[in-house]
Amino acid sequence: QVQLVESGGGLVQAGGSLRLACAASGRTFSSYDMGWFRQAPEKEREFVAVVGWSAGSTYYSDFAKGRFTISRDNAKNMVYLQMNSLKPEDTAVYYCAARWSYYGRSTKPNEYDLWGQGTQVTVSS
Repeated sequence: QVQLVESGGGLVQAGGSLRLACAASGRTFSSYDMGWFRQAPEKEREFVAVVGWSAGSTYYSDFAKGRFTISRDNAKNMVYLQMNSLKPEDTAVYYCAARWSYYGRSTKPNEYDLWGQGTQVTVSS
């Protein structure tokens, strides 16, 4: 089983950048699709981006396209989310999540099996 720990959150001004990282433990990391989700106060958790097990397949939410880049390094058991041109509305807790690749790509939080504890991203105007 894979365990996930996020890092890299913080406070940044609008227009700035942050790189989130997700460290995964477990020998089966490369068998999982890895996603990033976020949850703002009083809002539902929403999909940000996902990268397939081979790192060759990525998919983004509309708000993330052109600003965020998801990547993974299977040799290091790491997933990253590079966020550029950040906006105040990007403020949220960002979560890393894993879904067994066999079941296919998903953007639905309830279809992911494993979650990290989250990292806070705050974008000031």
